[in-house]
Amino acid sequence: MDFDQLHTFLEIVRLKSFSKAAQTCYRTQPAISAQIRQLEQDLKTELFERFGSRISLTTAGKIFAGYAEQILDLRRRAQDALNELEITPRGELVIAANEATCIYMLPGVFAEYRAQFPAVQLQVNRSFGSRVVEAVMENVADFGMTQLPVAEKRVQVVDIYKDEVRLIVPPSHPLANRPRVACEDLVGISLLLPKSGTTRSRLDIWLEPVEGRLQVSMELDSTEMMKRFVLAELGAAFLATSGCSEELASGKLRALPLAPDPMARRMGLIYRKDKALSKAALGFIQVVLNHYGDSRRPDMVAAAVEKLA
Repeated sequence: MDFDQLHTFLEIVRLKSFSKAAQTCYRTQPAISAQIRQLEQDLKTELFERFGSRISLTTAGKIFAGYAEQILDLRRRAQDALNELEITPRGELVIAANEATCIYMLPGVFAEYRAQFPAVQLQVNRSFGSRVVEAVMENVADFGMTQLPVAEKRVQVVDIYKDEVRLIVPPSHPLANRPRVACEDLVGISLLLPKSGTTRSRLDIWLEPVEGRLQVSMELDSTEMMKRFVLAELGAAFLATSGCSEELASGKLRALPLAPDPMARRMGLIYRKDKALSKAALGFIQVVLNHYGDSRRPDMVAAAVEKLA
C-alpha cells in the first residue's frame, strides 16, 4: 500500500467512477483497476461492490475511506511542517563547552542566534575540555566549542577565534609591571594552575625548565575561580585574555605575555563529519562566524558556510 494507491482510491470514492478517476489521475482505466486490485490484496478485503457500470463501497471500503483520508491529510501536514521548517527553523540545538566558554563566549552568540532563530531552543552541555569532543562524538551535543587542535579525525572543525594565554596578576604583584615573563621569572611565585586540559599541557612544557623550583599553591578546574583568587591576591594564574577583559580594562588585573613566544590559543566549533546539518545548525555556524569573525569579510563567511553545507 502506498500514497498513490490511497489517492486513486479516494478519487474513485469521490467521483463514484473508475473511468472518471482515471482521467483526474492521468492514468488509463486498466491501470486504475490494477491499483485497486493490489490495494484490496494488501488489505485482504474488497473495497468496492460492482453492479455493471455502477460501483459502491463495501462496509470495509467505507471504514477504510475514513482512514485513507486521515493518512493523506497527515502526509500533507507533515510535508507542510517540513516546508515551514525551511522558512522558520524549529527544534533544539545542544552545544557542549567548558565553563569559561559558557560564561565568556556563548552569551553573545546565543543572543544573536535567538534574534534570528527564535523558534530554536538552545541548550548548553557544560563539560570539561576533554569531554567536549566526546559529547559531540556520542551525539550528546550537536556542536562543541573547544580549544584547538583536536585529535579526533571524525569531527569537522571550524576555526572561529584566537586569543592569548597570559600570566594574570593583580596590580600590586611584583611582576605586574613586567612587559613579559619567562618561566625563570616565576621561581618563588605562588601559582594557580589549571588541573588539566590543553592549556595545562602547554604550560607544563613551557614550565619544564624550572619545574622542580615552582611554587604551585593550587590546581583548580574553574577559570572563574582562578580569576577570583588572583583578584584576592592568592597567586598568579595563566588565563586567556578573553576571560578577564573587563578586569583588564578596568585595571583590576594585569596580563603579561609569556616569553620568548606568546602562547596563542585557538578556539574552534566542532561537529561530526557524518552529521546532516539542518538549516538551524547551519544558521548557528553562520552566527558564530559572524560574531567572532571580525577579520573575515562577509563574502568569506558566506563562502565558509556554503562549503560546510
